[in-house]
Amino acid sequence: MTWQAFEASAPLIAEHGRRLLYGGGEGAAMLATVRADLLPRIHPVNVGVMSGGLYAFLLDSAKRRDLERDGRYAMHALQDPGAPSEFLVRGRALPVTDERRRSSVATEWYFAVDAQYRLFEFSIETALLGSRPTAEAWPPAYVTWRADGEEPRSAGPG
Repeated sequence: MTWQAFEASAPLIAEHGRRLLYGGGEGAAMLATVRADLLPRIHPVNVGVMSGGLYAFLLDSAKRRDLERDGRYAMHALQDPGAPSEFLVRGRALPVTDERRRSSVATEWYFAVDAQYRLFEFSIETALLGSRPTAEAWPPAYVTWRADGEEPRSAGPG
């Protein structure tokens, strides 16, 4: 499911998620990728919510090769220590092969991208929002969402 469809289905989670992804100004997150026979890897990435999707431009790297081979991912917004709410999405990353869409996203991107960068769009299959107004507020108030049609629901910690 695209970010636009996710946002239409779960607007409150998407609104807070976008705010958390852009907490430092530019979109940033930790990206977990998987390899079929090895342990997952965690990578910092710049991400962007634009043109109806959740995107990242990636150079040739372990994270890019993991996504090209498998595509499964988990992405967690960076946390503000003063108000450590959390936002997590999971799904599949797909390379964007449409040059017009790539150009459209590139014109809005944080830095200049060239042909070395490959654009990926991250489909959203599940999302989790854990709200904490302060570092002392515990436990977080969790809300989850699934693309398979389950209604957003409250969830316990973890």
